[in-house]
Amino acid sequence: MWDWIVDILFQILKLIQGFAVDWGLSIIILVLIIRLLLTPLLLRSTRSMARMQVLQPKLQEIQQKYADDPQKQQEMMQKFYSENKFNPLGGCLPLLIQMPILFALFTLLRNLPSYFPGVETSAFSFYNILPDLTMVPSQAFANDPVTAIPYLVALVLFSVLTLIPTLLQSRNQTGSQAQSMRVMAVVMTVMMLWMGWGLPAGVLLYYDVSSLWQVIQQQLVTRKVTEKAKAEEEARMASAPIEVDVVRRERQARPHKKS
Repeated sequence: MWDWIVDILFQILKLIQGFAVDWGLSIIILVLIIRLLLTPLLLRSTRSMARMQVLQPKLQEIQQKYADDPQKQQEMMQKFYSENKFNPLGGCLPLLIQMPILFALFTLLRNLPSYFPGVETSAFSFYNILPDLTMVPSQAFANDPVTAIPYLVALVLFSVLTLIPTLLQSRNQTGSQAQSMRVMAVVMTVMMLWMGWGLPAGVLLYYDVSSLWQVIQQQLVTRKVTEKAKAEEEARMASAPIEVDVVRRERQARPHKKS
């Protein structure tokens, strides 16, 4: 099942490389195509996350109110999601779509020389900036620390460009939630350094360009979409009818007067 995804990715890259000539440039073009295709979905996801920020106090209220009854709590939260037409997993969809592409690209670059028997790995380069896109930073550093500098730069960008978007998002949060996001961002940065140490340079290039696109888009487009979506949701919540819990008391029989 996984092989056909890798084969499709190979055919797309091979088609792009036919006119781009350079494999690194082909990967960059692939990033741009995927990012453009995902833009409508990303904007929808952004609106969903903005609405979640507005709805969060109400969700916390439900969680506290039914803290002693998990089943009732889950039922009320599902009802709340349904009434507000909200999908809690909507914000994760763009990431979930991109993950198979990253894994497929990792598999493809690791085995790319086998697709072209007799061709040197130096043919799979990015204008000699990254001389071998199949090379991993750890191997490049072991061969020659000086020539490994471009690979190490790609690795550092791999981690830093993971940190920046989360830090930008944390500005929209307050208190402990903002602090938790910053701590998570630092932990993820360290993890990405560790993971990237063994990833092919082509995967690092793909992720770096994709993350850079995300940062620019976040500053130019996403922030405005978030502010607009939050304002619309706050206005909708303000005009929504107020729900009042009414507890009916059982009517007690009146005492009969003694004659």
